Amino acid sequence: MHRIGYARVSTSGQNLDSQVDALKAAGCTKIFSDKVSGVKEDRPGWNQVMEYLREGDTLIITELSRMSRSLAHLLKVVQELEGKGVKIESLRENINTTTATGRAFLSIMGAINQMERELRAERSAAGREAARARGRSGGRPKINQEKIKQAQSLFAAGYTVAEACKVVGIGKRTFFRHRSTAKGQGYLEGLEGDIR
Repeated sequence: MHRIGYARVSTSGQNLDSQVDALKAAGCTKIFSDKVSGVKEDRPGWNQVMEYLREGDTLIITELSRMSRSLAHLLKVVQELEGKGVKIESLRENINTTTATGRAFLSIMGAINQMERELRAERSAAGREAARARGRSGGRPKINQEKIKQAQSLFAAGYTVAEACKVVGIGKRTFFRHRSTAKGQGYLEGLEGDIR
């Protein structure tokens, strides 16, 4: 039964010292770390700590955000660790899954996450229903072909693609995707790579 620490900062320029000191003070016998954004899937230190943890161990972090990318991800990680028989302790939030209070807190967070998912689904369904009632369906809005023609005319008159698109209010990708004339198409295709 060991207390294992995990520390993370978002960039290589940030310092792990304060987290490492706090984890040592909390009795961690081994500490893994990452210098990488929490939104990235590939975190070498996290992968190592997950392989290292054994049943009966406690994973210590300074705060929950060091371990997870979102509430949904946090709950997934907690479930995975519980499946391995590993407890979690967060120093800042004072959450400890070895206690009834800590487990109850995470259960409440899980209920909130589920409620948020259901509310998002309800809002999406209501939005689609309202759009159908107005005679619209989902998907991308239709491009105004007149704007495309205006942008192409400006380009033909000597404007750069960026200038022409800015004047009529469309994106450069839209300009190339909807170019309608065969004349000069090879030239436009050459330009496409230059301006991105």
